[in-house]
Amino acid sequence: MTSIAQQPAGGAVPVGIHTTDAARKRLKARYATETRFKAYGLGAILLAALFLVLLLTSIISQGIPAFYYNYLSLPLNLTQENVDPDNPGSASYNSIIREALSETVPFATSRNDRRTLYGLVSSGANITLRDQVLEDPSLLGKTDSVQVPLSDFADLYVKGLVTKIETLKTSGAATVSATEGTITVSSDSNDFDFIRAQLKTYLEAELAKVQRDLSLRGSSEDSLNARIDGLQNEIETADPLVRQRLESELSATQDMMGRLQTAIGAIETELAGLQERLDTLEQRQVLSRELPSFLLNINGGTAKVTAIDATSVEAEVLVPLGAAGTVAAGEWTIDEVETPEALRKFNDTEIAYTDYLLDQGIISTSVNSIFFTSGASREPEMAGIWGAVVGSFWTMLVTLALSFPIGVAAAIYLEEFAPKNRWTHLIEVNINNLAAVPSIVFGLLGLAMFLNVFGLPRSAPVVGGMVLALMTLPTIIIASRAALKAVPPSIREAALGVGASRLQAVFHHVLPLALPGIFTGTIIGMAQALGETAPLLMIGMVAFIVDVPASPVDPSTVLPVQIFMWADFPEPAFQQKTSAAIMVLLGFLISMNAIAIVLRKRFERRW
Repeated sequence: MTSIAQQPAGGAVPVGIHTTDAARKRLKARYATETRFKAYGLGAILLAALFLVLLLTSIISQGIPAFYYNYLSLPLNLTQENVDPDNPGSASYNSIIREALSETVPFATSRNDRRTLYGLVSSGANITLRDQVLEDPSLLGKTDSVQVPLSDFADLYVKGLVTKIETLKTSGAATVSATEGTITVSSDSNDFDFIRAQLKTYLEAELAKVQRDLSLRGSSEDSLNARIDGLQNEIETADPLVRQRLESELSATQDMMGRLQTAIGAIETELAGLQERLDTLEQRQVLSRELPSFLLNINGGTAKVTAIDATSVEAEVLVPLGAAGTVAAGEWTIDEVETPEALRKFNDTEIAYTDYLLDQGIISTSVNSIFFTSGASREPEMAGIWGAVVGSFWTMLVTLALSFPIGVAAAIYLEEFAPKNRWTHLIEVNINNLAAVPSIVFGLLGLAMFLNVFGLPRSAPVVGGMVLALMTLPTIIIASRAALKAVPPSIREAALGVGASRLQAVFHHVLPLALPGIFTGTIIGMAQALGETAPLLMIGMVAFIVDVPASPVDPSTVLPVQIFMWADFPEPAFQQKTSAAIMVLLGFLISMNAIAIVLRKRFERRW
């Protein structure tokens, strides 16, 4: 017991290897390193979570508007006059819709106005209406209100996604010269000053841009002058053969100089015009389409400001005013449409007509059933995911039917029955390598073998399922082998000890205990296959398929490929549908992973 260190009297700290100043410094440094490591790990987790939140926020914010749509309720004349009860599918539903639109907006009388008005309704509205009538014959013989979908841009405008509009209150009384055509509106206050300020800002920006352009052209002119002088000096001292080439080059340079000077003259003229407009800003100025639009809401009508002077504005009436004369302060407003008309596909007349329909209360919002029940379409408002969902179902069914039994059987043989020699080792190595092969390689294999050699139908789920089965097999085999290996050897030994054959021991005892791991690996492999795009592109499943596939041999596409195609379309409505389809795909993937967890818990056994 003499080796035990005793505490010195008086509470003195013993001196040893762990109590020296150097030891305390090392201990402090170790604790600091550990603290830093924990901070780095926590920071990495928080950074990953931040990126995930940003990704999901972006997808959800863009995708949610695609789940609802705006419809126009019109009193459609579906009487025998327009629709034959014995053959309702042959009626001209386009004419019926346009007739109802003309009655709803009677002031759209000119050809251009009617074209604008008809463009507010989806080009597929006639097909939607025909399907409604065929499904519900009770609509025939009536003139009740029926919902028809708006066009994609009209729907986006109602959702507030085309442009930002700011409504400005007015402080003065307005005097209106007329109710239709081109009118003059004056105010006894400074209600139009901000329009002039916007015009001034625009002119100053244009002036600066033209000045930069003029400066660049001036630099080019100096370079050409120097080049011309140099060529002229070379010509004077050059021999005849070289002189001919230099004279040709000089002529071309002088022609270029002439064109440049013409362009400079045009720019100087434009610059002078802009400067003159800035100097005479109080005089009458015409507003261009490159400026934000200004719409006057006055006396129940809408007029677009087209010109402005010191005390009044000129405006083109888009929706007729109820009356002319004086309007009290605060009873009229000005809408500033932030995006210039030249930069958007939804013009001011369409905005005015849509606002009029909104004021009439005949535009309503409903769940976008078309998105869930329709197939592919070139029109954004008519496009849906149902065709791709059914195509994904058939493809996954073929994939599961091929990959699960083959993969599990291969895993059972390799783990339980195959001899351990160089050949089985080679097979195991190749299976592990196949799990890391890029998916597009399997697509090339499917293109070369299934389509070109065996002549199977292109763009069919049966081919897509076979390709994805090849890609999923290594994952299922590896996961199944790991699940079989995790079963304790005592289970096998006990079964063999009571007289069971090797086959009975595996299928009656080992396999049931390995099923949770096998199911988990299979569902993870299927989830990976569900999100694949590259191999399916190689076998033609990127084709534009309108019809919903009825069997695995019908032409079809799948959800990831549909997302890929929509993402390439320029229309803004397709961008929303892309995000919405991604949300649906993520929902399927999360569901499949949840099923894997449930199955694992359901079949899991402890030993």
